[in-house]
Amino acid sequence: MKRAISLILCLCLAFSLLAGCSNKAGQANGADSKKTMVIGDTTFNSENWEETVDPHRTYNGWACIRYGIGETLVRYTDTMELEPWLATSWESDGDCTWIITLRDGVTFSSGRVMDGAAVKQCLEHLLANHDRAPSDTKITAIEADGQVLTITTSDPNPALMNYLGDPYGCIIDVDASDFETGIVIGTGPYVVEELVTDDHLTLTKNETYWDGTPKLDTLTIRTISNGDTLSAALQAGDIDAAYGMAYEAYPNFENDKYQFSSIQTSRVFFCSMNMTSSILQDEAVRQAVAMGINKQGFVDTLLDGHGVPAAGAFPTGFSTFGSEHVTTEGYDPDGAKALLEAAGWVDSDGDGIREKDGVKLELRWLTYPSRQELPLLAEAAQASLKELGMAVDINCTANRREFLADMGSWDIYASALVTAPSGDPQYFFTTSCLPGMSYNFGAYENEAVTDLISQLSTEFDPARRGELAIELQQAILDDHAFVFCSFLEMSMISKSNVTGYTAHACDYYQVTADLDIT
Repeated sequence: MKRAISLILCLCLAFSLLAGCSNKAGQANGADSKKTMVIGDTTFNSENWEETVDPHRTYNGWACIRYGIGETLVRYTDTMELEPWLATSWESDGDCTWIITLRDGVTFSSGRVMDGAAVKQCLEHLLANHDRAPSDTKITAIEADGQVLTITTSDPNPALMNYLGDPYGCIIDVDASDFETGIVIGTGPYVVEELVTDDHLTLTKNETYWDGTPKLDTLTIRTISNGDTLSAALQAGDIDAAYGMAYEAYPNFENDKYQFSSIQTSRVFFCSMNMTSSILQDEAVRQAVAMGINKQGFVDTLLDGHGVPAAGAFPTGFSTFGSEHVTTEGYDPDGAKALLEAAGWVDSDGDGIREKDGVKLELRWLTYPSRQELPLLAEAAQASLKELGMAVDINCTANRREFLADMGSWDIYASALVTAPSGDPQYFFTTSCLPGMSYNFGAYENEAVTDLISQLSTEFDPARRGELAIELQQAILDDHAFVFCSFLEMSMISKSNVTGYTAHACDYYQVTADLDIT
């Protein structure tokens, strides 16, 4: 009954939110018969560091590349191999110098030619403003000569081109972009007409796009962070496609009116342990948490099989450094109980919660709702850890940044991260395992791990890079600093009359010139 009432309320909310559009999604816009389309998206919001489409601002580049505004020098295949895009070739001297040749015949939507000088200006602006790009790329100098760039790095950086395929590497016209509003000018098939953070993004076709004619005249990305509202909007016809649909809503669309595009990704749902937490400084507790989360049950029951249980940071079979090469604890509640007992955590007062030295074994679990799987993971962990004598207090909030900044307010942070967005293992370790880095939320620090990351960052041999990635995974698992729960099977759902709406392993390239509706 509660579920039914909730769905009715969400349907009403969806209709009220979307009623502002004068036409249904996918309909011709009046007498001019312009072709329009609306996509509902749970992640285009400030909660996910996507307030604008400016790739030089935190993680806003994801919106820039996903929605067809910007493009990068290289792109990734669905096997996460590099292929040319705005660059046609690149080579390294095996040390600190790279030569990159740019594609001829490309213009920004402003009309400016994309030449070496424009790309140099863009990359220099990126390095001056972005929080990760300088340490990732290690670029110290850029020279432009026609369509050729010569890039010098401070140290050998074998992953440079992988990093330049990251969404922050979108090539934009710096002179024509408005960095105050976050509206930038790229080379992609669509141009921003209007941007309202946490509400919508309106795009129009780039009439001078270099790689074909975009099929749509107008495309709207509508922020719908509530899963029930997203489902109701697609069923009502107020949107034509959806990104981030909750698995529990899939049966609503398993008919000939809709279609799915699905692919396995390296987006993992995982837990970062707060290494400053007095309770989690006890390694026995961290290990017991790892042994007490039923990953297979989470995937089978709550995700309805739409995922893969995780062991390490990368999926099994992923390049040469997949999780099949590491060992970690499986689901073992009896073993976890014995471990806690041996460490002095006992339930002496019979209330079902263990304590030690007068401190209850209570864990504050921080997560957020826009990734529909994360609240489900929190509830599953709460239930299974309770059986071990652990109390889990869930804080599922869109305001997670405030809590993350206060290390005294949480013990475990569960989030979703694409661990290899560039097809290379270095990204995860540099962002999540080095002190002071952007995704090292739990203040994890291990001198040996830091040394291995340093070796990885300068190693050009692919085989040795794979070996180092395996060593690093095993080291952080042995420290029980992270618990990797499951990898996402990403599905994008659209009406049956939509074409070109395709899921990719890297989770980019959602909007292309081929996106169409009939």
